Amino acid sequence: MNWDIVEGNWKQFKGKVKTQWGKLSDDHLDVIAGKRDQLAGRLQESYGITKDEAEKQIKRFEDANKDFRPS
Repeated sequence: MNWDIVEGNWKQFKGKVKTQWGKLSDDHLDVIAGKRDQLAGRLQESYGITKDEAEKQIKRFEDANKDFRPS
């Protein structure tokens, strides 16, 4: 997954993120703004998980959404 594309099309993509990680608020999603490192940090805070676990979850999410194409 190319995070430059995700960042550039964040409005289209953030619904997928919200579905995957429901504890993230709209304010969190606005701060994340398609930045992978911001997503990892917010996952750690919101879910009380380690950096490694956040990275694993993001990797699984990337694999599941690898065919994302902006409309």
